[in-house]
Amino acid sequence: MHTDSVSARPESASPAREVVIDEHHAGQRIDNFLIGRLKGLPRTRIYRILRRGEVRVNKGRIRQHYRLKCGDVVRIPPLRTDTAPRARAAPPSLQTLVEERILFEDPGLIVIDKPSGVAVHGGSGRSHGVIEALRAARGPRQYLELVHRLDRETSGCLMIAKRRAVLTALHAAFRRRSVKKRYLVLVKGHWRGGAREVDAGLTRSVLRSGERMVGVDASGKAGRTRFVPLAVSRSASLMEALPFTGRTHQIRVHAASVGHPVAGDGKYGDKSFNRRMREHGLRRLFLHAAGLRFENPGDGRQLSIEAPLPAELRASLDSLGLESGA
Repeated sequence: MHTDSVSARPESASPAREVVIDEHHAGQRIDNFLIGRLKGLPRTRIYRILRRGEVRVNKGRIRQHYRLKCGDVVRIPPLRTDTAPRARAAPPSLQTLVEERILFEDPGLIVIDKPSGVAVHGGSGRSHGVIEALRAARGPRQYLELVHRLDRETSGCLMIAKRRAVLTALHAAFRRRSVKKRYLVLVKGHWRGGAREVDAGLTRSVLRSGERMVGVDASGKAGRTRFVPLAVSRSASLMEALPFTGRTHQIRVHAASVGHPVAGDGKYGDKSFNRRMREHGLRRLFLHAAGLRFENPGDGRQLSIEAPLPAELRASLDSLGLESGA
């Protein structure tokens, strides 16, 4: 059990940090947010800095049960932590992989083609993700923060801010829904009727096992996704998915709710369909963040960034006799 007593092991001091809250953390209590963010720091110490007012939200003091709102700016004070047993850097292979997959970079922003199977950040039993690898590769002086998130199994465009002003501007753009995201997704069955919008509220729950689930619920947070067929067969259909909102697991849950679960989805999908897709070489979730369109806060230009469909997904489409057209 960790305590705040003086340790013989080396300590390191973290700098003060400001974190802008996005949709994924909105509604979370500040104490739980800090517990997840400050891994390795004893909970007793987290509650102590909250009581002392060292953690500020929008420059003001808050209580430990304060629920975060989208756009809140959380200031995390400098902290001395015993890091020797768990401050291992992301492995060089992961650092190299992340650097090799950069699609765009300028003084304020990086866009990475995230591989499937790599988390965007450490946690839930994983020590490292994209952000830890990039921080290890670039060094402690470089400001780097995730602008948004992708599920671990999802591949494609991921934005990382190199300046706080860029981070806050892009979060504001997401709230205005002026960042346009485009996904490619393979779903079960023959899609009929052309393009369709799924407008269905979504709620999150946690099972006894600790697994997080999302379900369609009219009383839930608004969720809207447009599905456009690109190539259709009797057994599966390749779709373009255009989310207008950014809820957790939105595309996967919306697709399943209209009877077309995503191929390779072990959480919301169809097991027998997934087994058939494995015969066509599919060993992962077929969901790829193929494109982003937005105004670059750095220079005001409109950016359109594309991440090519991974080779393993193209191979599965070829096996099914489907052309991606993207």
